[in-house]
Amino acid sequence: MTEVAIDMRSISKVFGPVKALDDVDLVVKKGSIHGIVGANGAGKSTIIKVLAGIYSRDAGSVRVGGQSLGTITPASIEKEGVHFIHQDRLLVPTASVAEAVFLNNEPSFGPFLNIQIMKKEAARLIGEYFSINLNPNTLVRDLSAAQQKIVQITRALANNAKVLVLDEPTAALVAAETEKLFQVLRELQSRGISVVFISHYIQEIMDLCNEVTILRNGKNAGNLLIPDTSLTEIVSLMVDRKTSEMYPPRDLKIGMPLLEIIQLSRKGHFDSVDISLRSGEVLGIIGLLGSGDKQLLKCIFGLDQADSGSIKLNGKEVRFRAPSEAVKSGIAMIPEDRRAHGVATDLTVSENISVASINQYTAHGMVNKLSEAERVDQLIAELGIKTPTRFLPAKNLSGGNQQKVVVAKWLSCDSSVYLLD
Repeated sequence: MTEVAIDMRSISKVFGPVKALDDVDLVVKKGSIHGIVGANGAGKSTIIKVLAGIYSRDAGSVRVGGQSLGTITPASIEKEGVHFIHQDRLLVPTASVAEAVFLNNEPSFGPFLNIQIMKKEAARLIGEYFSINLNPNTLVRDLSAAQQKIVQITRALANNAKVLVLDEPTAALVAAETEKLFQVLRELQSRGISVVFISHYIQEIMDLCNEVTILRNGKNAGNLLIPDTSLTEIVSLMVDRKTSEMYPPRDLKIGMPLLEIIQLSRKGHFDSVDISLRSGEVLGIIGLLGSGDKQLLKCIFGLDQADSGSIKLNGKEVRFRAPSEAVKSGIAMIPEDRRAHGVATDLTVSENISVASINQYTAHGMVNKLSEAERVDQLIAELGIKTPTRFLPAKNLSGGNQQKVVVAKWLSCDSSVYLLD
């Protein structure tokens, strides 16, 4: 019997002229928790989507439990016992918890669904693995991000998962929820289930995993046993330079107050918030999920309206009724969900970058294509966006490079205040 759960060899994947994966190996042992790390655009999500059958591989081989797989589809890989928890939760919002857990695996009585058994089993599985009481009648859209993760994992377990693959599973979780997820994953490991864990947070990899595969620019940069390595070594392999070189000393002067938030309140979200952001300053806002930090940014950017308080920009009181007014005043916002609010995937890289600043290149109704192209190429180079041409559709970029395009779009506006969610 093979001791390897997943064996992917020499995997390559090309999107148009972009080589997202170049001869990548991924070997996951049975009963292990295997981490995958890499910078934005390294190929983490792409290798997982090849395994999931979302993307077809252009070269290489895939074996699951010792069995060689040809063409892979999402349905066929699930039959092999490999289940996925993607960054996009891919749950039906109007489905109940019970329906989501047993989607395509519904218990039946003859030709009829056994609704009562389905609800009972969903509640039992969630209680057994997560030690929480989640009403099986609750709709998915009414669940928190953490609860939706729980439903996804429970669905995999209800389908007798042998391998569980989690892509950035802690991105929307608070510390207590993350630790609870880790406890569950360790319990699953003790039952012989293999776990593939993709994360940007290296400390999570160190705390949870037995082994880690490091990707850089679509290639293998290393494969290390966690007890034999360090956080510093992993980061150095990710970025191909010493960690001491990542954050060089900055020599800049902090200027006068640029953005001032005075006693700003929004009922049910935040109350009497005071903030002073000075020119040249980076100001962090932290809080638990639901603490109001995201709603505060929306109010500053004109996506929502505060009930009371005031906002000052360069000493002058402002009130933005729409994001367009904030943009004209020099405020930019990079959203949390790039797919929904940041990038238009059917447009080219160039069109995405210049869409918010097109007026800078327009005179008498005509766009100066040369000036636009020069600025777009400059931003592509500065941010290291991995694309062979500015005319490539954004959908052909990796997720990390799409995020860089979103950043470039707002940098092109030369705004004075950047809100990063």
